Amino acid sequence: MSRRAMILAAGRGERMRPLTDQTPKPLLKVAGHPLIEHQIRRLAAAGWRDIVINLGWKGEQIRQALGDGSELGVALRYSEEGWPALETGGGIHHALPLLGQQPFLVVNGDVWCEADFDRLRLADDDLACLLLVDNPDHNADGDFALQQGRVRNQGGPRYTFSGIGLYHPELFRDSPAGAWPLAPRLREAAEQQRLAGIHHAGPWLDVGTPERLHQLNARLSGAEQ
Repeated sequence: MSRRAMILAAGRGERMRPLTDQTPKPLLKVAGHPLIEHQIRRLAAAGWRDIVINLGWKGEQIRQALGDGSELGVALRYSEEGWPALETGGGIHHALPLLGQQPFLVVNGDVWCEADFDRLRLADDDLACLLLVDNPDHNADGDFALQQGRVRNQGGPRYTFSGIGLYHPELFRDSPAGAWPLAPRLREAAEQQRLAGIHHAGPWLDVGTPERLHQLNARLSGAEQ
């Protein structure tokens, strides 16, 4: 399997305003460093050093801040979307020429997670393997059920999709150009019994609001003291 990864970083960050009015959300500082830098370092430490980042809102700032990635020990390439951005599904589809023909890892640009990415694996016919986490207060009903390593739309126990997954390019076959969300296609894969999943019980946070950004900053700053 290839060791290519993608960080989704093109969004506007509406819930994070006004912090994102002039700064893209991935560049907001956490413990003195941009959130996306923490993600890149975690990916690199796990052996994922060929990384694609999609650019949308204020994307030129991300390119300027990170460059080719050499200072972080990775090789960065960029998928330009312009504005408005292409949402999750459209953004990944647009980046496929940079991601290749082998399964690739995708990480939302606004999550913090200490999972072992290598636990994500595809069986022969799987289209994706999702990392699922315990339901936070803001998503109490969860997104999917997980039963013996298979992700289902119905039933239980139910968990929240972390925003981290291993995807086979086949998942995006015949998908349209332009903006579209990924979730409906994942639900189709679950209906086809081609969606795997693992449960991560450790630290995870959707850094989608100023309050959660402050929470993560306090946690990591305390850990570094």
